[in-house]
Parts: sequence; C-alpha cells; structure tokens
Amino acid sequence: MTSSSASGSVLLTHDVGLHARPSVKLTKLAKSFKSTIEFAVSPEGPWIDAKSIVKVMATKAKKDTVLHFRASGGDAPAAVAALTSLVERDFKENHADAATG
Repeated sequence: MTSSSASGSVLLTHDVGLHARPSVKLTKLAKSFKSTIEFAVSPEGPWIDAKSIVKVMATKAKKDTVLHFRASGGDAPAAVAALTSLVERDFKENHADAATG
C-alpha cells in the first residue's frame, strides 16, 4: 500500500492570526500536495479541508493558537512537514518572498 498518514501541530505566532494572506499561503501550499489534508484548531476537531480558503479563513485562528494538521495519501508526511514549516516561518516563503506583501 502506497498510502500513508501523518499529523503534526504548530504554534501560530503571526501577529494577526490566520487572516487572509496567511490563509491563502496555507491553502495554496496544501493544494500542491495530492494527499487529503485536514486542519483544526483543537486536537479533537472539528477537522476541515485545508485546501478550502473559505473554511480555513472561517476558523479565525488567533495568534498563539496551536494549529493541528493531519494528512493521508502518498505525500502525507511531506505535506504535514511543509505546512507546519510554513507556519513556523510565520508564512514567509523559502525563496525570496521578502518584499512582497
């Protein structure tokens, strides 16, 4: 079986929380993976589709909220690692996104 699952949590440190720009970056990154990716602000859920900008923004996660991710599919571990890393980097891109914003 080539399918796998992964999960991870990360502290949201962005000053204004998960507003429009961070939500767009998060969903754009999630959509780059084939796995099913879910997101929650509590380990018990409710779990939502991390690829849905409307649902992600609707969480209204504030600064200092722990974000929980879980994924299932062939690239699940890479997806969770990438998403938690994005949040840890305060939504800054790896590659020279410094002055766009």
